[in-house]
Amino acid sequence: MNPNPQPFRIQEGGLDDPQVVALVEFHICAARAQTEVGSAHAIGTSGLSAPGVRFWSAWDGDTLVGIGALKKLSPDHGEIKSMHTAVQYRGRGVGSAMLNHIVAVAREMGITCLSLETGSWDYFIPAHALYRRHGFVECEPFGDYKADVNSLFFTLAVTDLD
Repeated sequence: MNPNPQPFRIQEGGLDDPQVVALVEFHICAARAQTEVGSAHAIGTSGLSAPGVRFWSAWDGDTLVGIGALKKLSPDHGEIKSMHTAVQYRGRGVGSAMLNHIVAVAREMGITCLSLETGSWDYFIPAHALYRRHGFVECEPFGDYKADVNSLFFTLAVTDLD
């Protein structure tokens, strides 16, 4: 647990750190294990280091506690990718800290709309609640996504935030 009132330290990059790589791989395996074959859209380290993608890791001291990424779809539209909190840190504000960070960076980049895809299965209910708490609403598929009963899509108008 984060023993002091300081927020988690969020730093850009880290895909060369073995701890980060392991958490990305865990995220992919866990998501795929909870999703129908052909409906998983998590991306690995090569996708997270692609042009147009910014990646962050969240730390509590020397302990990796979460990851998240922002993929630029167009000059004003971004997609949140690979949001994941380490199991032992769930419920401690890591997801909110990462999400707030991504939204702030998106605003700085001139992105006015953020969207995301996540699973529809019970495993993903905490993620749904996190996104809703932060003002995201369900939407139709965006970008290259197709309608899929195994996916939920969310969006947030960044310009509506104060």
